[in-house]
Amino acid sequence: MTSEIRPFRLEIDQARLDDVKERLVRTRFPDQPDGAGWDYGVPAGYLRERVDYWRDQYDWRAQEALLNGLPQFVTAIDGQHVHFAHVRSPEPDAVPLLMTHGWPSSPAEFLEVAAPLTNPRAHGGDPADAFHLVLPSLPGTGLSGPARDTGWNIRRIASVLAELMRRLDYERYGAQGGDWGAKISRELGLICPDKVIGVHANGTLGTPVGEIDPRNLTEAERERLAAADLFRRERLGYAMIQRTRPQTVAAALLDSPAGLLAWHADLFEWFDPEQELGPDRLPADYILTSVMLYWLTATAASAARLYHDAEDNAWAAARQRSSVPTGVAIFPTDTGIRAFAEQENNIVRWSEYSRGGHFAARQAPDLLVGDVREFFRPLR
Repeated sequence: MTSEIRPFRLEIDQARLDDVKERLVRTRFPDQPDGAGWDYGVPAGYLRERVDYWRDQYDWRAQEALLNGLPQFVTAIDGQHVHFAHVRSPEPDAVPLLMTHGWPSSPAEFLEVAAPLTNPRAHGGDPADAFHLVLPSLPGTGLSGPARDTGWNIRRIASVLAELMRRLDYERYGAQGGDWGAKISRELGLICPDKVIGVHANGTLGTPVGEIDPRNLTEAERERLAAADLFRRERLGYAMIQRTRPQTVAAALLDSPAGLLAWHADLFEWFDPEQELGPDRLPADYILTSVMLYWLTATAASAARLYHDAEDNAWAAARQRSSVPTGVAIFPTDTGIRAFAEQENNIVRWSEYSRGGHFAARQAPDLLVGDVREFFRPLR
């Protein structure tokens, strides 16, 4: 492998797209008890509707063109193929910002925020708030391809991204992310505190652990605590399976596009605990594009292994206090509580929003863009 940074363009052979459609035609849908809704997982009716749309209406070529609208590159770091988009701002004083996705997401999550963050002048913002964006595919996921070995914990991933920023000649930069991206961004601040000017996370940081006296919480925090408990009791099965038996579930995910869709959609749709699927619902095209990026790259197995390998240092990292200025944006279904976040982080900004969701860059891009701009403004 070479350390050279090479241009990349996404061009999927038509035969592989035809193969997906043929597999979808042969989908064997599960049965379901009458009136079960989402209580047992993804409903058969929802899955059938999505598969029908995927097979007959979804336009991969249109989504491929959107992704290719971002300048993309590949390189090799620590023995791993690494894909990333690098969107430079027209503003000369723009600050580099590394934005990292989680699971089961991809850099496609950031398509709607890339333009206003890199070119605020053209989107009603202050040009002084401009960023150069670096949007990696996590090692072992999507266009970065399957991980070649084990041990891809949070620190190793953060170290790879630190090396990526070094190769791009960025000596001083911000880090932003949600889900795993929030944890990785925080870890980047721990290993490179002299380079990371600030860490911004949407959700994830401040998730309560252990016994908590609810009398010390605000009403909103008590609601988030209840939501976190509900999630642990009813929706966390995917994480436990991927943490303990990732290869077992991967056999199904790699063989059935409908199965991969169901596995991912259960998370993409979880933002509404009652599954009413309201106005913040993620677009079908976004969900299917994310699924396609895992299907076409055969990365369901290595992406699942992230949950296993991340345990190597997740809790140790959480016990280390970060001195890097940190901002947290809380959206509906996020479970962060400021008092817990402050125990291990230098929280300088904490925002709570009434709309959006866990995938804020797609569910409330305007709010996320505004919060990122305000957080980094005094840190430039």
